[in-house]
Amino acid sequence: MSMLSRLLRQMSTRKEAAGTLWVRGFSAGGGKAKKGGKGGAGADASKTPTLTKEIKSTSVVGANILKEGSDPKVLPDAEYPDWLWGLIDKRLPLSELRRKDVETLPYEDLKRFVKLDNRSRIKENNTLKAKK
Repeated sequence: MSMLSRLLRQMSTRKEAAGTLWVRGFSAGGGKAKKGGKGGAGADASKTPTLTKEIKSTSVVGANILKEGSDPKVLPDAEYPDWLWGLIDKRLPLSELRRKDVETLPYEDLKRFVKLDNRSRIKENNTLKAKK
């Protein structure tokens, strides 16, 4: 008796059977056994590039999208615009924005509050409609 027929006999519902039929297993070797010749493990190991610590710390590795050229160099902090450093600041979540007084919020926080609040109300309305 094949393994598939044993699995199908053990299933209690059609849904479980359908879910099991579409499971695909993968072997560690990618499905094909390679014996010597081209494409073996030795060929893959020699192709992997190694980066020195000096290159990693002086350039943005992987930022070059062109075939020719090289990765851009890392500049001192003073060379970058001021707004760039504000991107990493943590912003308040909707629950915190709701607790604050709307009239005292800065414009950017107010704009974000309106966007997040609208998104939240739309999700809530969609959930209520789906239950009906």
